[in-house]
Amino acid sequence: MAAKMKVLIGIVTHNRADIVIRAIESALNQDYPDTEIAVFDDGSTDGTHALRARFPQLSWHRVERPRGYLLARNQLMRETNADLYFSLDDDAFFMNRDEVSRGVEVLKERTDVAALAYDILSPDRPRPSKPATPFPTHMFIGCGHLLRVSAAREVGCYATNPSAYGSEEVDLCIRLLDCGHNILYLPGVHVWHEHSPVARNRAAQVKSNLCNDLTFVYRRYPFPQVLWRFPQRALIHVAYSLQAGYFRDCTAGFWLFLKSLLRIVPTRRPIKQDTYRKYLRLTKSYADFFVRSHPLVDES
Repeated sequence: MAAKMKVLIGIVTHNRADIVIRAIESALNQDYPDTEIAVFDDGSTDGTHALRARFPQLSWHRVERPRGYLLARNQLMRETNADLYFSLDDDAFFMNRDEVSRGVEVLKERTDVAALAYDILSPDRPRPSKPATPFPTHMFIGCGHLLRVSAAREVGCYATNPSAYGSEEVDLCIRLLDCGHNILYLPGVHVWHEHSPVARNRAAQVKSNLCNDLTFVYRRYPFPQVLWRFPQRALIHVAYSLQAGYFRDCTAGFWLFLKSLLRIVPTRRPIKQDTYRKYLRLTKSYADFFVRSHPLVDES
């Protein structure tokens, strides 16, 4: 008989009192029995604290000044006695009752797997994938994923970045791969991500994502690949910002990276060459799956 596995569903929220309710209710509705739900209120000023009275069965955490969702996630994972940690964004929710139990079933069978990437749906990607056999992948999306707590602690959980948003999930995943763990993608096991505009600054995200992405490439890509991958990533960001009208924010992202160099340089911990090659193969296999399962032309 497989050992029981306790799951902590962690929801980090900031100034989304009206939105986070749906995430909480979907977590409470999960059919997996050994589950704890924790809400981390990251310095909200909109009355989120009043939800404690409405949901007293939850574990509530709060800091008075916002510290960012990465530090909140790390705190929840480091303090829990649960075996698994399901990270659910405050503007995301489970679409059915069995998403957690289906993930636990996979991790019970596959002790080599450290993380499960759920099939994330959103307003710009509403079409669900068909259920299929889980397959290896290179990363998960942060708004809905299941982590083996022991593996996350082994690699130090989420790394601190110069800015608040961007590249945190891929950085954690590539370190898990480098330690010999695997990551699986679960086709057809869905979490909805609303991409709420509340407490979201798109221009600031462009700036932050560029800075953190360049930091990720510098920290993790091995030599000599880092020599050409770094300028390549920089050019990709420039091309996107010109097309989307965010060039000023792109420039601010480069400037933020340069200002942070003294803190970034000592943190370089490149992955092994074998891990790098595996990461590239997994990236391609996921891209191929995404194209097959989400064609541009609806063939139905």
